[in-house]
Amino acid sequence: MLSTKTIETIKATVPVLEVYGTQITTVFYSNMFEAHPELLNIFNHANQKKGRQQTALANTVLAAAQNIERLETIIPVVKQIAHKHRSLMIKPEHYPIVGEFLLKAIKEVLGDAATDEIIQAWADAYGVIAQVFIDIETEMYKESASVAGGWSDYKAFSITKKVKESDEITSLYLEPTDGSILPDFKAGQYITIRLSIPGEEFLFNRQYSLSTVSNTNFFRISVKRERTELNPDGKVSNFLHDHLKEGDTLEVTVPAGEFILEENHDPIVFISGGVGLTPFISMLGEIAQKHPDREVLFVHAARNGEVQAFQEEVQTIKDKMKKLTISYVYENPTAKDLSHPYLGKTGFIDADWLRENTILPNGHYYICGPVPFLQTVVKGLKENHIENTNIHYEFFGPSMNLN
Repeated sequence: MLSTKTIETIKATVPVLEVYGTQITTVFYSNMFEAHPELLNIFNHANQKKGRQQTALANTVLAAAQNIERLETIIPVVKQIAHKHRSLMIKPEHYPIVGEFLLKAIKEVLGDAATDEIIQAWADAYGVIAQVFIDIETEMYKESASVAGGWSDYKAFSITKKVKESDEITSLYLEPTDGSILPDFKAGQYITIRLSIPGEEFLFNRQYSLSTVSNTNFFRISVKRERTELNPDGKVSNFLHDHLKEGDTLEVTVPAGEFILEENHDPIVFISGGVGLTPFISMLGEIAQKHPDREVLFVHAARNGEVQAFQEEVQTIKDKMKKLTISYVYENPTAKDLSHPYLGKTGFIDADWLRENTILPNGHYYICGPVPFLQTVVKGLKENHIENTNIHYEFFGPSMNLN
């Protein structure tokens, strides 16, 4: 337990963290990777280059400081992060390294303002916060290894099938090289894949939503090609598209994540943008299997039908469901798209269109896609008086504030 004085000291630093938090975490990552370059085998390089990891950590540190006397209130956020940590194989031995360089970064950025009292208070607070993460993640590691078909750490998988789903998206079907069964997973969860790229010093890892229903034979991920050569996100996606082939192997972790389909949510509205439809294909498939009479509205936004994946699969699912309504929104539709039976709008989704086409009594809204898309849709739903408790969304990468 933290002393009253320590809690007061931590809370007094909140205004400083609001101003300097991202600067502190930027210095933290830079110094930590310089001293421990081996950690670059764990962290996503693209998120580092784009500054998303630094911002996400700054938000987490700020939330911890704001709630230091009642850390139980941020447990949902801790669990979400812990799922990512477990999927990336963050272990207890990593936490002292993080603590050391976080304290050094606070001192470096704040200078004399970071008194010995403040540094000691944060050292004490970090110890408590780190233990919360370690305890939750330890249970997650035990669970992932103990379930039928489960394992710990990374496991070798073979690419048994590679399918082009659209002009931009390709699916990889993955099966364990040892022939073992796979554990059940919840619709909406993701896996981490790890691979080496020729000519690169460090390993790369990426987290991809599973785009099929749970089964004991294979995982399926569906990857969008990032076309821009200078885009740091594109290195792995282009390698997966252009160089990996059927029979090649990569490493995979047990499925993780809390963006899952809830049994008591009815009706449901899925709203996705681009490759953000992948977890919803899994969710739709599960609903078709278990609750085909459930009321579902599936809204998907894409530039046009040529880059949109899974149109045939969605139609197959619709044929099995009684109350599935489909609506596609195309930014720049082709001539073929303009006659599509499910064309709901050309251009972009906005609050007015959401109000006229998606607002269902007691509806639960699941949203996934790029950050600007998420911001627009969440803002539009709130403008239409949808409560926060009925809005559920997933980021690709570190969590960010949509407000």
